[in-house]
Amino acid sequence: MLLGGIRVVEMGVWVAGPAAGGVLADWGADVIKLEPPAGDPMRRAFQNLAGIDLPSSPPFNQDNRGKRSVALDLRLDEGRAIARRLVLGADVFLTNYRHDALERLGLDWASLSKESDRLIYAHVTGYGSEGPDRDRASYDIGSFWARSGISHLLTPTGDDPVGARGGFGDHITASHILAGIAAALFQRERTGRGQRVESNLLGSALYTIGWDISLQLEFGISLSPGKRSESIVPTVMSYKAGDGRWLWLLGVEADRHWPRMVKALELTDLECDPRFATAAARRENARALMPILDASFATRPLAEWAQRFDEVDLWWAPVQTPAEVVQDPQAHAVGLFVDLPGQPGGVRSVSSPVQFSDCDTRPRRGVPQLGEHGSEILQEVGIPVGEIERLRTKGVLR
Repeated sequence: MLLGGIRVVEMGVWVAGPAAGGVLADWGADVIKLEPPAGDPMRRAFQNLAGIDLPSSPPFNQDNRGKRSVALDLRLDEGRAIARRLVLGADVFLTNYRHDALERLGLDWASLSKESDRLIYAHVTGYGSEGPDRDRASYDIGSFWARSGISHLLTPTGDDPVGARGGFGDHITASHILAGIAAALFQRERTGRGQRVESNLLGSALYTIGWDISLQLEFGISLSPGKRSESIVPTVMSYKAGDGRWLWLLGVEADRHWPRMVKALELTDLECDPRFATAAARRENARALMPILDASFATRPLAEWAQRFDEVDLWWAPVQTPAEVVQDPQAHAVGLFVDLPGQPGGVRSVSSPVQFSDCDTRPRRGVPQLGEHGSEILQEVGIPVGEIERLRTKGVLR
């Protein structure tokens, strides 16, 4: 196993922290999910969000498979002491709690680093570890989507702000903290010392739209979001086929791909038209060109366009619905879906985003029930069975 022998204590709720823990579990780490007595609220995601009572939470299942769960009441001194004991015995402590909460619990980096120089402290935050908003509550729709400018950049002028898809920024940020954890583990192999690693949702968002932010920083230029009808790059554009299906053309090298495009569309006379002969000319005359292209695309169904594009090596992709994606033969061919072990009736989920030639990263265990592994985890750190029962009776351990 890729991370066999690595123990991670994850004290995370909702998405960004637990998503990173889920991938670490897929990669072979022993991930202990430390939950409050009521559990991670993501277990009841749809109930919490909209009062919808569903028998399962697929987003929770994806991000928490393969872990072991222990539920402790950290409001109690004994609960905090056990949590500290678990964390100090781990290789990695992964959390997305806010700084002020971690400080109250004695689980902040300043406190833990005094007692362990090997611990890798991985912290996912909304806005970072400094500044006036260090402890501001944040979900990805706030710091990643709205405050970063992403929602604005995706909203056509005059329209209402575009909403976020669930977990969009969380999963990107989880990928970033995963990279940091892997680098810190590698560095510890060299030096024997752990360190603090942080990734925040706002920073992940700015990196994600780094092209736009870099233009703003260097030239003071902000590319205005626009409607499709206002596009100035017809070789990288969505088009509607005659059967109502949409596709995206991927002609990012405009002058290279333009001859292939007009050949596939049987509009070769446009290639010599001075209004459209170069990328600059097409930009200047896009309002005249787009209706011509739209009319041509409407003459054939997507399947015919697909064949024509492939014949001339014109790059493209279909616009698919989630129902189509889960049937996509390419997604299945490269193993982008996995079965979750031990789930009643069989449950499929999305695989981890990285594949390895020598390591099987399919989940080895299913989704833990709240507190399912509490007794075995506490025994592993030397707490006797009788003491565990006392803690359970007292309400420290669920």
